[in-house]
Amino acid sequence: MDNQTPHKATLPTMALAALGVVFGDIGTSPLYTMKEVFSVGHHPLPLNAMNVYGILSLITWALILIVSIKYVAFIMRSDNRGEGGIMALLALASRNAEGNTNKQRNIMLLGILGACMFYADGMITPAISVLSAVEGLEVAAPSLHQAIVPITLCVLFLLFWAQSKGTAIVGAFFGPVMLLWFGTLGLLGIINIVHDTTILNALNPIYAVKFFMIQPWIAFVALGAVVLAVTGAEALYADMGHFGRYPIRLAWFGFVLPALLMNYFGQGALMLHNADSIKNPFYIMAPEWALFPLIILATLATVIASQAVITGAFSVSRQALQLGYLPRMHIQHTSESEQGQVYMPRVNWGLMIAVMALVIGFGSSGDLAAAYGIAVTGDMVITTLLASVVFREIWRWSKLKTGLLVALFLVIDLAFFGANVLKIPDGGWVPLVIGVIIFVLMLTWKNGRTLVYNRLKSESMAIEPFIEAVGAHPPQRVPGIAVFMTPNPDGVPHAMLHNLKHNKVLHEKVMILTVKFLDVPHTNLEERVTVEAMLHEFYRVTVRYGFKDEPDLPRDLLLCAGRGLSVDPMDTSFFIGKEILIASEKSGMAIWRKKIFVGLFRTAETITNQFKLPPNRVVELGSQLKI
Repeated sequence: MDNQTPHKATLPTMALAALGVVFGDIGTSPLYTMKEVFSVGHHPLPLNAMNVYGILSLITWALILIVSIKYVAFIMRSDNRGEGGIMALLALASRNAEGNTNKQRNIMLLGILGACMFYADGMITPAISVLSAVEGLEVAAPSLHQAIVPITLCVLFLLFWAQSKGTAIVGAFFGPVMLLWFGTLGLLGIINIVHDTTILNALNPIYAVKFFMIQPWIAFVALGAVVLAVTGAEALYADMGHFGRYPIRLAWFGFVLPALLMNYFGQGALMLHNADSIKNPFYIMAPEWALFPLIILATLATVIASQAVITGAFSVSRQALQLGYLPRMHIQHTSESEQGQVYMPRVNWGLMIAVMALVIGFGSSGDLAAAYGIAVTGDMVITTLLASVVFREIWRWSKLKTGLLVALFLVIDLAFFGANVLKIPDGGWVPLVIGVIIFVLMLTWKNGRTLVYNRLKSESMAIEPFIEAVGAHPPQRVPGIAVFMTPNPDGVPHAMLHNLKHNKVLHEKVMILTVKFLDVPHTNLEERVTVEAMLHEFYRVTVRYGFKDEPDLPRDLLLCAGRGLSVDPMDTSFFIGKEILIASEKSGMAIWRKKIFVGLFRTAETITNQFKLPPNRVVELGSQLKI
């Protein structure tokens, strides 16, 4: 359950690398959080000492309770063989629900919904982050106001265009840039705190409690903006597999959390002494000579924050694809040494169009902030619910211990979620619509695949009687190995029947190949391939991949040699059934969903590309299938 502690010599290096990838989102929140609370929000607070102290206290304890305690202390311990993130947590939680169909379905629905909220959050994060950084131009040169949106769109286009080049080279600069960024946050905060050190009293949670007691409704509504300070907490868990929990913990407690708190308190001190600063407290707290360098640094930081979200979208999409929730897509590996560095063109350009549409549609970070939050808080609630299954059934905690901790987390999560529900009319509906659309598409693909599998299974012959018939009345056998790919290892693949019917031959050796994706990140070479020898030179082979493994069948079939079946790549042919689906009124799924599934099926990446099969050794045999 616990990751191995990294060697002390590597811990600072890993912490610096984590600084550049993990904390970009939460690290750029000071650009817009206080501004949204007091100035441009749809429910702005009056600027007075009680409100400033109350908000600072809420931000402080939100960072402590949600990020430090919930995610860093507890959720990050829920690793799936060292991997984190909503899909890894889904796989972990559902593992103990096997055999309980209703429970497994509920866990699966929760996990998919969490992934959909992640996508919605991933569309808003680059838009609001880069836009808020470029808005610093209004402070430095008000005449440039009209250029803010065009400049933002240019920065975003360059960011998405660069994805296909890989992040390895740029990634080397992420850590030092974010080190400079957090150092700047802390320094700006200290400079302004020195002018009024009494602002540090807001560290006391009593100010948050008084804020709620004196004006409960205003304080509740304010949570909708306070949550902006903790956006990005999920990234700590999602990127755990890249760095391990110890470097992330070191970076968070040793540098990021203090820098964030100092900056928020510095903004609070400034606002109490300069009421005009509420227009953009982050930039106004800097000396005039430092504005343009700060804008450049902030833009770099927001690009890095956006890069982490885009990389996360690729990672989640790849995991969802291999777990069967998304259609096959083209995946490019952008690094020869790091298999986790992938580029998915469809996801990239779809994300770019959505992000640019949000920038153009909302036009300012203040308006975008109204749409931000509901996806983040929804994801937080789902993470807590899935983690409760892990606490109780995998860690074997008592009902009392599990109940108390989960109740604490849910009270906090639901309070933030409820406050963000109020923002639905002002733009909060956008991530909800995005989430619902992706949710329907993912469920439709999953259910459609099951429908096709069941239809093919019901129409297929059992493999054992077929092999006996082949032995009794042998057809012409030709040299080589024929690999017939099928999801049903107990039935005769349709491609084999078509081949036998039209070509009247079978190969000397026949492999019935089934590929399975497991709910673990990786499989080792020992468990990757199993071979079952059957009569008359038939072999039933199963290849297993984890949801973060890179499928490569020609490479992995060589492992059969150690299991009694020698495979010569130059003497092997792959036979694949290519079904043409026709949506019908048959039961199983609504006709409109069947039509969506058929459309997705037609645009899916080919099996040849997904499993790296040599195209000149692949034979596709088509058939029509009504679903």
